[in-house]
Amino acid sequence: MTENISKQLNIPGSPFRERGGYEAIILAGGLGTRLRSVVSELPKCMAPVAGRPFLFYVINYLRSEGVEKFIFSLGYKHEVIEEYLKDQFATLSYQVVIETDPLGTGGAARLACLRATEENVLLANGDTMFRINVGDLALFHTKKKSACTLSLKPMKNFERYGVVELNEDATIKSFREKKHYEGGLINGGLYALNVEQFLKKDFPEKFSFESDYLEKTLSLAEGTDQKMYGLVHDNYFIDIGIPEDFNKAQEDFKSTPLDLKNINSDWTLFLDRDGVINEEKPESYIFNPDEFIFYDGTLKAFKIFAEKFGKIIIVTNQRGVGKELMTEEDLAIIHEKLLLAVKKEGAVIDGIYYCTSIDNTDPGRKPNPGMAVQAKKDFPGINFNKSIMVGNNPSDMRFGRNAGLYTVFVKTTKPGQPFPHPDIDRIFDSLVDFANAL
Repeated sequence: MTENISKQLNIPGSPFRERGGYEAIILAGGLGTRLRSVVSELPKCMAPVAGRPFLFYVINYLRSEGVEKFIFSLGYKHEVIEEYLKDQFATLSYQVVIETDPLGTGGAARLACLRATEENVLLANGDTMFRINVGDLALFHTKKKSACTLSLKPMKNFERYGVVELNEDATIKSFREKKHYEGGLINGGLYALNVEQFLKKDFPEKFSFESDYLEKTLSLAEGTDQKMYGLVHDNYFIDIGIPEDFNKAQEDFKSTPLDLKNINSDWTLFLDRDGVINEEKPESYIFNPDEFIFYDGTLKAFKIFAEKFGKIIIVTNQRGVGKELMTEEDLAIIHEKLLLAVKKEGAVIDGIYYCTSIDNTDPGRKPNPGMAVQAKKDFPGINFNKSIMVGNNPSDMRFGRNAGLYTVFVKTTKPGQPFPHPDIDRIFDSLVDFANAL
């Protein structure tokens, strides 16, 4: 019965169970010597950009593209990065490898590849952002059976980068040296890499990924399985390695205040459930529909939300199922009550996503952004820059920030506590107060 109701209301498959996401290596061992004039004594990836280390944006961009496992290759002041990951990304599934002596970009990549669990990995730089479609890169890379696929960025009037030339079949034709070019394709520093083919190459302990692997492999690739390809992405790109681009990043990544007057049908509303929509059971779970009690005025709030937002999505951790204290059928019956009650008010909930895992590193469990990523796959029109997450816990706010959403904290379950926090954009006493403010 619940399944039919869900289909009738166009609710996508609800449980977050999607696995097989990508694995990424982030090279973050650089000294950042060219940034010393503006950032002293920090690894490049930890340079503060719009109030956060640049690494924050790299991690969350990759997570938004389906990366679920990370390997951080660290060197200079690795303890600073390790402490940051432990504090800010405690629920991230990641490993750390450390260069005791600088190994070059190639040696660092090889050290990390020894810990990889996937046949192919993404290789990224911790000081570069290239917002490609990772799914397109992965599909192209595997279809071509490529040893390494480079993400290439079209650029005009530059001299900071060399140029990559392609053959008609998209194999790499040549790497041209750095000089002034009126136009061309540059290496964006984001690769799909076949781990086995890379590791079987005979390199010294210290080597450059770019010159010793890419360029030398190209010269020897004829008649071997070490074919390299390039895929062009005309997307946002920045490398913060020099002060000029570091300063540009401050503006590019600066968030704008949440102005409720700007909300229209292009926007999406993400809502936590317990303690936001319905009364929370402290230290327990909602086991049946009788225990699911709407806060006063909540259903009227949904009518306002339906008029203002293009999509309404519920995202909720449901560890009670994972602990086997209740079943998914129990959860479905509760959600049937929610869906029907909202429908009677003339509103529609477009999706309900829940994660039952008891593993905090599960990519679908808040504060990890997996449920938002899945919702965007199901509804490609969702724009995270025009989305709001409403919740009553810090984990909801972190979920919102990790997905790149605006955040609204409701004090329903914590009325006496102020929450000045960088992950919160606006605070209201309840969901109803938020709706009325719209």
